[in-house]
Amino acid sequence: MAATHGRRVAGAALLREHVTDVITTAVLDELADTGYARMSMEAVARRAGVGKAALYRRWASKEVMVQQIVGNLAWHAVPVPDTGNLRDDVSSYVGDAAALRSDLRTTRIIADLGAEAIRNPQLAQTFYAALREPRRAAGTAMLHRAIQRGELPADLDTDLALDCLVGLTYARPQTLTADGDFADPYAHDRLVEVILVALAACRR
Repeated sequence: MAATHGRRVAGAALLREHVTDVITTAVLDELADTGYARMSMEAVARRAGVGKAALYRRWASKEVMVQQIVGNLAWHAVPVPDTGNLRDDVSSYVGDAAALRSDLRTTRIIADLGAEAIRNPQLAQTFYAALREPRRAAGTAMLHRAIQRGELPADLDTDLALDCLVGLTYARPQTLTADGDFADPYAHDRLVEVILVALAACRR
């Protein structure tokens, strides 16, 4: 009996995980299509084909739900690398960010949440704590490893260096190709070289 009961629990756990995955996809699609402000728990449940209770068993509110799902999306989309040397770390970071920028659904979600956060101070504070702080902490650890390896100066201003890394990686306009697609204006290797020079210059 115990073995049978155990198999049922495992099956139930897999089913719950599947439902969570379906809801997660529905949340991201709803954010991309309608935006955070107009998104409702009812609309997500309807898109996912589940009852609202399935959502509330997992998240206490829309804000908590979006915070967790988008936080996981952002973290996995552009992880902070640890390759063993700074050049490869920066190259990996830039490459992952470029892939994210080419994902139109993700870029629409991030742009919408950024605009909404300007109008909603509580949302801004929540997402700062959930997204920006952990990623900056991981980025700081990456830079400190480079300092320990002698690849960056010991008196590095890590806050300025992180701003340079993120700014040069993300805050640059994309250009349109002849086919109407977005493309990065600078070659990958050239951008990596510029970021490395900028990081080395960020001294206190």
